[in-house]
Amino acid sequence: MTSRMPADVALRVPGIVYGADYNPEQWPEGVWAEDMRLMRVAGVNMLSVGVFSWALLEPAEGRYDFSRMDRILDMLHGNGIAANLATPTAAPPAWFFRAYPDALPVDRDGRTLSFGSRQTFCPSSPAYRQAALRIVETVADRYATHPALVMWHVHNEYGCHNAACYCDTSAAAFRTWLRVRYDNDLDRFNEAWGTSVWSQRYYSWDEILPPRATGADPNPMHRLDWKRFCSDELLSLYTAEREVLRRVAPDIPATTNFMVMRTIDALDYWRWAPHVDIVSNDHYVLADDPEAEVDIALSGDLVRSLGGGRPWLLMEHSTGAVNWQHVNRAKRPGEMYRNALAHVAHGADGIAFFQWRAAGIGAEQWHSAMLPHAGTDSQIWHDVVRLGTDLRALAEIRGSTGAARVAVVWDWDARWALELPSQPSGKLRYQDLVRDWYAPLWRAGIAVDFIRADDDLNDYRLVLVPSLYLVDDTAAANLTTYAEGGGTLAVGFHSGAVDENCHVRLGGYPGAFREVLGVRTDELFPLLPGRTVALAGDVPQGATASLWSERVRLIQAEAVVTFADGDLAGVPAVTRRGHGEGAAWYLATRPEPAALRHLLDRICREAGVHPEQPAAAGIEMVRRRGADADYLFLIDHAGGGGEVAANGVELLTGKPIEGFVVVPPGGAAVVREPR
Repeated sequence: MTSRMPADVALRVPGIVYGADYNPEQWPEGVWAEDMRLMRVAGVNMLSVGVFSWALLEPAEGRYDFSRMDRILDMLHGNGIAANLATPTAAPPAWFFRAYPDALPVDRDGRTLSFGSRQTFCPSSPAYRQAALRIVETVADRYATHPALVMWHVHNEYGCHNAACYCDTSAAAFRTWLRVRYDNDLDRFNEAWGTSVWSQRYYSWDEILPPRATGADPNPMHRLDWKRFCSDELLSLYTAEREVLRRVAPDIPATTNFMVMRTIDALDYWRWAPHVDIVSNDHYVLADDPEAEVDIALSGDLVRSLGGGRPWLLMEHSTGAVNWQHVNRAKRPGEMYRNALAHVAHGADGIAFFQWRAAGIGAEQWHSAMLPHAGTDSQIWHDVVRLGTDLRALAEIRGSTGAARVAVVWDWDARWALELPSQPSGKLRYQDLVRDWYAPLWRAGIAVDFIRADDDLNDYRLVLVPSLYLVDDTAAANLTTYAEGGGTLAVGFHSGAVDENCHVRLGGYPGAFREVLGVRTDELFPLLPGRTVALAGDVPQGATASLWSERVRLIQAEAVVTFADGDLAGVPAVTRRGHGEGAAWYLATRPEPAALRHLLDRICREAGVHPEQPAAAGIEMVRRRGADADYLFLIDHAGGGGEVAANGVELLTGKPIEGFVVVPPGGAAVVREPR
């Protein structure tokens, strides 16, 4: 796939990275030596330190105290543990807000938020930027040559709690961003925003405000450009810090922990990824997700794809329960181990947790850790030690990559636009629609890359577009050319509907893709919650669909599936148009999982994409490709275990494998297969 990253940057940590966030400032100094001993037992080789240390490093403006951090870094180095040293800018101290109260963020309803947690700052605040860059440069000057330092951890989870600020300072920054985006052309701006609706035309840039709370549904472009601005504004803070670090310590790579997960959609990581030296991610499973293993795989493949296909680092996940969900369940026996290996299978060259020692105080005191409240006489500790041992056994897979022939289009603009108010259905959720299509491929062991719609598609036999409500002309033409050139393209409903300015593409749906798909829809029929419609044709008997239907007319396509009842009985629901050796498919509804799996199986076969060898139900199969061998990961999520055909060496046990490998119930196997 197309690389969007800078040249490869070596992380000076051997093998697979294993560690956590380390917050020794929360504990008496006498505990630190015991931490070091236990880290060696667990096999920890890198820790993130200093993430929330601003108030301790700079107790008053311009006055610094590095004595504690000096001792911590020296202890890490003395124990053979590398430091991923954070810039502490995610949590400004109380003295900062007392001196600069205008730097506090303002919510959509106009309320100024108070100091008392983390990330309570306005991203557009000049005072915050100045203070942040000052502490970054001071930290960098002091520790750039420290022997423990191997990477900079810039900030922490940008956009997690302050993705948007609606204050007057942010309003001014938004106007500046808009003037750049629209070439200082107010007429062009008004045309893009469609301000002839509801008397919203602007005659001066100074009239434009953030999309604060208002009486009715806002202009969708107002909200969409605001999302774009907020992502770029935080990105500008990251790049400003990164430039300071690069100037002071040009040979030390930098990262910041992304949050490619179901509940966060604040940042366009396609725009962010080129600016990090090593892509990293935080991932937490949701307690109410019955198949969290699918979310882990999707997230891992997306993060790997953001890095141009290269390995990435998992900066945070949990050994057990978290503290921020409505109900914070403990992980089931073996679940933490399987989670970690699944991240490695999908490209992670590092596994880290939040955090090392479970906190006894503060807002995160009920968040699990590598060393839990119960100490070493606990199941979590035994699992942590076992995982460390097995990650050391997998050291040789570091640097290996994937080899996908299927691409799935992922687009943050399209996600944001789809989930704005005033859609035909308020039940549309972008990530759910993508996951619908991803899950059957995951179960079949079919490797997937995530791409942008304007990427080079020549390496892929099949390109899937589960949801692309918003698409510009260039990206639409790229997908069309791919299909017309013999590639296999499958497009989901409500795609191609609007351009990059949320203007409806007139002439019928699916807008930008009407011609390549050979269909035309004149009216949309979203389904009410709980309602389904029967399907007939090439689907399992009794198949149904939900959420969406539309009145499709065939132009140059054939009907593969039709609606079997309801207002659209007999109308095409799934269509296919041949293009030479390829085809363009349209799914005008949301088939139930079994029906969608059946359809995607046919689409894959026709595209020449074949699943991995059969395995027992519930065993995930993922392959990483090294220079001289492949590494086949087999992870049993169902608990039944099984046998899988394989030849080579099973790395977790060191045993030679001839013919088949046994996957223990609830466990895993990793087989080195000679190329």
